Amino acid sequence: MSDPDLIDLQEVAPAEVGEIDLYQHRERIYTRKIEGFFQRIRLFTGWPLLLGYLLLPWISLDGRQAVLFDLPARKFHILGLTFWPQDFPMLAFLLIIAAYSLFAVTTFAGRIWCGYTCPQTVWTSIFMWLEQKTEGSRNQRIRLDKAPWSLEKAGKKIAKHGSWLFVGFVTGFTFVGYFYPIKELLPALATFSLSGWALFWVVFFTIATYINAGWMREQVCMYMCPYARFQSVMFDQDTLIVSYDKNRGEPRGSRKRDASPSALGLGECIDCELCTQVCPTGIDIRDGLQYECIGCALCIDACDSVMDKMEYPRGLIRYTSEHELQGGTTHWLRPRIIGYVVVLCLMIGVFSYNMVSRIPLELTVIRDRNQLYVTTDSGAIENIYTLQLVNMDTNMHEFEIEISGIDDAMIIGERVYTLDGGEVRAINLRVRAEPEQLDKPSTELNFRASATDMPSLQASSESRFMKPL
Repeated sequence: MSDPDLIDLQEVAPAEVGEIDLYQHRERIYTRKIEGFFQRIRLFTGWPLLLGYLLLPWISLDGRQAVLFDLPARKFHILGLTFWPQDFPMLAFLLIIAAYSLFAVTTFAGRIWCGYTCPQTVWTSIFMWLEQKTEGSRNQRIRLDKAPWSLEKAGKKIAKHGSWLFVGFVTGFTFVGYFYPIKELLPALATFSLSGWALFWVVFFTIATYINAGWMREQVCMYMCPYARFQSVMFDQDTLIVSYDKNRGEPRGSRKRDASPSALGLGECIDCELCTQVCPTGIDIRDGLQYECIGCALCIDACDSVMDKMEYPRGLIRYTSEHELQGGTTHWLRPRIIGYVVVLCLMIGVFSYNMVSRIPLELTVIRDRNQLYVTTDSGAIENIYTLQLVNMDTNMHEFEIEISGIDDAMIIGERVYTLDGGEVRAINLRVRAEPEQLDKPSTELNFRASATDMPSLQASSESRFMKPL
């Protein structure tokens, strides 16, 4: 081991290698308030979704709550449309379209969903705003936490957590209102007559919101959300990401406002660390792309404000691509983006066609298997059937039952039934046929139900008619 080019690892290891404690204590992040162009954009992305979430259950369409997932009745009412269990494949397909849209947007613009419209981001921003209003600026909050307990400190903490719990309660109450008629939920809650399960879920989601947005915050994005883990699969060198331009910024260092960076041998980054102080996940964007980055652009607004004061060009931290950072140009139209758009358009087209051609009527026929057939005194053969007729339309209709497949076969009993909107009716009827019309022991028999006031509203179902061997 006398070769001078070899290095004694035992001497280097203590200085170069550090231990990483996977269960290390979380360091609290104190974010600094910042205003800017991208934060104004977030007002027009997050707030409309938040207001929509809070107001939709209170809006009525055709006398019914605009959005109500009525689990006991197995009906989903969404903006005037009623989805039944039979329509769940369409709802699943709609969720697939939403997920595919998210993938397409991620390929184009990175984690823009996380930074601007994700509920965790929106609610965390609200909680951080309440924290700033009750406890003060970043430096004031740091001093407050380090200070010994006093009446002033206790008052501020109570005000903060009280406001958090109030927002959590409104969130939890509204969420339950999507599954329980909210105009019945509020009086029941006010009069302490709410059912045990409804009360449990209101409390559960209140606490969940309080913990996720108030205490866990970035921990949800970093450790609980799977999107942060597989987002890199959808990135390419032309994906827009929040990046620090090292070619402009390095070497970083402080200087006076009127000093020339080139004369000092410095880049344009003055190492103010403002970009780190505003980051809700506590990362330093100057270290490169990290999975913790949610693309909220707070660091961009912070850096641009510093660049304006220093009279440097904006964009030291900006939305850009790896190609552009390496001196190239961003390719907006590329095969992956085109493929995503084409497939997404096809999926939306198929879904739209199925929605337009959807018939809000279902007919199911079950033949009585306890008694295969009945022979009348005149020698005719009768079979007994149970029809389940589901009027999935919101309006009342009169339906006529018809049969085909066997000549001269007839329905014994009533053939016309009136069903209210959303009604499910079980209909028992008998079908009679003459033996000479039946050339086989089992003959195909078709049932059809059609609305008398809307011929296009009809459904059919197939069954079998049995006779003695």
